Amino acid sequence: MSTSRLSSVSSASARLPDVRLPAAYVSPLRQIGTRIVAALVLLMLVVLVVYLGRDGYRDSGDPEGQLSLLDALYYATVSLTTTGYGDITPVTPGARLVNILLVTPLRVAFLIVLVGTTLEVLATRSREQWRISRWRSRLRDHTIVVGFGTKGRSAVDTLVNGGIPPEQIVIVDPQQSAINEANAAGLGGIVGDATRADVLRRVETQTASRVIVTTHRDDAAVLVTLTARQLNPDATVVVAVREAENIPLLRQSGADITVTSSDAVGRIMGLSTVSPALGAVLEDLLTYGDGLEVAERAVLPREEGCSPRQLDDVAVAVVRDGEVYRYYDPTVSQLLRGDHVVVVRPAQELPWAPRPGANGDDDAIAPDEEGDGPGRPGSSTDDRPSPGS
Repeated sequence: MSTSRLSSVSSASARLPDVRLPAAYVSPLRQIGTRIVAALVLLMLVVLVVYLGRDGYRDSGDPEGQLSLLDALYYATVSLTTTGYGDITPVTPGARLVNILLVTPLRVAFLIVLVGTTLEVLATRSREQWRISRWRSRLRDHTIVVGFGTKGRSAVDTLVNGGIPPEQIVIVDPQQSAINEANAAGLGGIVGDATRADVLRRVETQTASRVIVTTHRDDAAVLVTLTARQLNPDATVVVAVREAENIPLLRQSGADITVTSSDAVGRIMGLSTVSPALGAVLEDLLTYGDGLEVAERAVLPREEGCSPRQLDDVAVAVVRDGEVYRYYDPTVSQLLRGDHVVVVRPAQELPWAPRPGANGDDDAIAPDEEGDGPGRPGSSTDDRPSPGS
């Protein structure tokens, strides 16, 4: 990539980032109706107060008469709207005290309802700023997804299906429409250019545990990776790269994992052409929630000492001390406590092999632990429960 391409990305729009959080939509008609009902309730409340204390009021047009319900309604109307003709007035100390303690606050509330549109805007802005501040203060060990296109949406779906709460996922995208779509899915987001440090700071990249970069261009991915790594040296940074030749540059920029999207799609298409059945299996493995799936889980106590080939799941790799070994590697011929295995398994939950993040301890003893359960050294493969049992 040329320096000019990198500089063109770094000099992109300088507008301030705009944080957007999911919020319930209320129609304008409903808002107007709510205000009308509130105004009527306040009016009726004043009518009730005045009518119950009608002995303390005098009508200048009928000094000797007692206020009727219509008079009380009239007084409440001119009082709440601050018209104040003065023909009906409180004359006793009790009535005046009621006006001070009850009618005046209700008058203020009625005026707030009348000018509710302006106050609503101010209150909404203040409330939104409070929500954003509160949301940012709670962001810890969260996942940041840069780009909410096809790859970004698929990554988020996989994260949510894998047990990560939507409130722990934050989207960064320069397009307002993308953030609107993320909000509709219950995700927080920020409209801005992720190559800028101030944008990533606003989503608390400093405290994030994972950053997923799915930009449309590799030069932008390099800059985002550099910026994210500068703000957080410990986060796991996963980057989608379009051209394999840019992988070394992304590695140098701080990417922990790079996924070459174009090569991966091309390989699947080639395999599907040569063997449609093989293509169908790969598609099944990449689809969450149905059929087969690839998962990583901890080694269960009853599986310690076993070979990866003896597991009930089909093991394809073993993770030991942060290193990944193929299942046939002599280094992992026997599984140890603390190992993790990458397996091909049915998509439905299996009670004897919980997924990472599922309820319960990874080291929980399975129901058949007391007997010759599946996966114990020396146990027969015929004793294994069928998938989904």
